[in-house]
Amino acid sequence: MSSSQNFISFFVKPFRFSAVVFFYSLLFLSFNGHSQSFTQLMDFADQKVAEGDYYYAIQYYDQAMKIDSNSVEVLWKYAEALRMYKDYPKAENYYLKVYKKEEAKIYPMSIFWLASMEHINGKYLLSMEHWKEAKKVYKKDREGYLYLKSQQEIKSCLWASKAVRDTTDYLLDHLPEPVNSKDAEFAPFFHDNKMYFTSLKADSINFAEEIYSDEYSLQIYSVEQQDSIFNDLTRIRDVYIQGLHSANGSFSPDGKRFYFSRCNSDYECKIFVGKVEGDKITDIDSLGDIINEPGYISTMPFSAMVDGKEILFFCSTIKHNYGGLDIWYTVVTNGNKYSLPKNLGPGINTMDDDISPFYDTISNRLYFSSSWHEGYGGQDVFYTENVNRDLNFSAPVNMGIPVNSPKNDTYLVLNYKDDNFYFSSNREGVNYAKNPTCCNDIFVAGLPKIIPPPTRFETLEDLNKKLPVVLYFHNDEPNPRNWDTVTNLNYMRTYNDYVKLKPTYHKEYASGLTGDEAEEAKEDIDDFFVQYVEQGVIDLQEFTRLLILELDKGYDIEVTIKGFASPLAKTDYNVNLTKRRISSLVNYLREYGTGEFNKYLNGTAPNGGSLTFVQIPFGEYTADILISDNVNDTKNSCL
Repeated sequence: MSSSQNFISFFVKPFRFSAVVFFYSLLFLSFNGHSQSFTQLMDFADQKVAEGDYYYAIQYYDQAMKIDSNSVEVLWKYAEALRMYKDYPKAENYYLKVYKKEEAKIYPMSIFWLASMEHINGKYLLSMEHWKEAKKVYKKDREGYLYLKSQQEIKSCLWASKAVRDTTDYLLDHLPEPVNSKDAEFAPFFHDNKMYFTSLKADSINFAEEIYSDEYSLQIYSVEQQDSIFNDLTRIRDVYIQGLHSANGSFSPDGKRFYFSRCNSDYECKIFVGKVEGDKITDIDSLGDIINEPGYISTMPFSAMVDGKEILFFCSTIKHNYGGLDIWYTVVTNGNKYSLPKNLGPGINTMDDDISPFYDTISNRLYFSSSWHEGYGGQDVFYTENVNRDLNFSAPVNMGIPVNSPKNDTYLVLNYKDDNFYFSSNREGVNYAKNPTCCNDIFVAGLPKIIPPPTRFETLEDLNKKLPVVLYFHNDEPNPRNWDTVTNLNYMRTYNDYVKLKPTYHKEYASGLTGDEAEEAKEDIDDFFVQYVEQGVIDLQEFTRLLILELDKGYDIEVTIKGFASPLAKTDYNVNLTKRRISSLVNYLREYGTGEFNKYLNGTAPNGGSLTFVQIPFGEYTADILISDNVNDTKNSCL
């Protein structure tokens, strides 16, 4: 299994308690653990991990640590079990202990999982610093998953550190019993006034999360829905086969067929379909090798009408994918013929799992979850627009808080009856016995029935949340070696020229260094460009988008622009240089789009809105004290 699948494999499996089936005979081991040797305890724990019983593995590793708390092996295995058990804060703590002891030399994944746990615990800036360290650990394979994932996570943490200040208008609620329980509930969908969902329920469960049932498996359930009341919990027995899991149900658009996933004990899944006859599902059969290609996983079917055609979206690891589970689609004709599957492409699918597709036929949006695109942590929900209804989708957009959280948010669907979103999450607030993030529950998010229009103060406050926007330039740019105070270049032109100089920065910054030190210097330059230069453009584009929205409301907006320069040149020269830099930003706004800003800059907007600037060219007066003013130290004075 690839590293990417290891990273997110637990999203393919159910969000559940550690399953302990008929463990009466093993319980005495945990109570008498102090009498066992370190080796015996480690062996017991390793066996429990192999069985997927992380709860008991944690108990054994804990007892082993009481015997030898300095063993990096037990610290590592304890951290791994905690992560699998989804106890993210404790897992972070023990990955940190491991990394401090061995610096990713014994366990190269220690820095990877430390940064991952910090991200999923919402510690974005700390996580970003550790992702930088991870990138250096994995730099020998710059095209490999671990390096590219570390690189992407730096961008994601940057995004999340700013996006966490924003919240959407959605009101969030946690569904009551009999839907949510201390087991796992996920994959909701709606049909004929019923909500269907998948759950991992057992006949009995005690407080220690020990399950006494020989039928502990994923099954599909339904409940009658009347407004916010759910009752009459019923298991869909027609799809049940003993020893196998049934999950991820979806009706065809005409309601005549029922698609679902059927998986073995290793969660190797295939997609099945049955005929709907009243309350019965009959003639259940696999979709065949064109969808369920032998040796690969196919799961999470969702059927919808798109531009007059039945499209079956699904997730699969079939060959020619981009990594882990990708989202694919097939065209269904006559209810029983399936076209050759097509991948939705690299704009949506990534090196991680991209899962739980839902297509809204009203907005022509595809909703899905991913742990690769910029998000708050774990799996986030995104949407993408089917602009021309030809299944070529736009760039994914994060659904924001509170739909998303630092934990895992998946399986979002829209209930057309109440116009609310329903989705699964293992965030704090789920029902649990011992671990607050052990299991998935189903949540509902909806807009308030009456949304008061925002006041001017509220809208401008949202705009100010995007400030400050910090933009970077190459030394003495734009228009080097002159005393002009204006330029005909716009900022994006100077930015593109700046980025092209990255190889030169690599060379200069690594000058005099060799081996790993030289490589790390190049990594530092890459991180600088990602964290500051490229992020500045991302911030500028978002600020510009929001700025035009507010101007279109007729507001008079004043923007203060401060300019700075490297301390190498004289202050009077730098003042003129910073004026040119301010001029390049004004030019960017004048040339933006089709000239939308010009009427506001010229004071000719019919709605009375205007845009003015306060320009403060600081030159060297308040340059960053970390920037060198030594003419012989260009390495640290020109960044």
